[in-house]
Amino acid sequence: MASQDFADLSVLVAESNTQMADLLSQMLRGLGVRKIQIAADAVAASGSLRRGGVDVLMIDEALKGLDGTTFTRRLRRSEDETHRHVAVVMMASHPSAAAITKARDAGITEFLRRPFSAAQIGEKLGAIMKAPRAFVETESYAGPDRRRRSAGIGGDDRRAS
Repeated sequence: MASQDFADLSVLVAESNTQMADLLSQMLRGLGVRKIQIAADAVAASGSLRRGGVDVLMIDEALKGLDGTTFTRRLRRSEDETHRHVAVVMMASHPSAAAITKARDAGITEFLRRPFSAAQIGEKLGAIMKAPRAFVETESYAGPDRRRRSAGIGGDDRRAS
């Protein structure tokens, strides 16, 4: 993994399990993140986001009070512009393909399947910082552009102007 500078990154860890929250904090500190907040439930996470200054939300899929997918969907549809564009990294222990798709469609930015390493967290944070994706809002979706790369069409663009 290439070395990244995460010193200026502010991360909110929304995790109900205190041991896991502590472990995540240690991993983030090991990566050089200096600004780390911890929220044990959805209410505390919402309060931290409303206060602002959060760059990345790392949220447990099974967060107390409101599961991570529903929390993310509400966050992305929020009227409050100060935090609805925050990058969201969802964490889950045993996600099915359907659960990952549901989380993606709710507007998560990245997904981490447990168990994961500090290096994998660094890769996700690096991707968020290096190649931020545009925020897309339609009737059925709000969140980062789900396309990670742009592919050429391989011919003439024949769409009408």
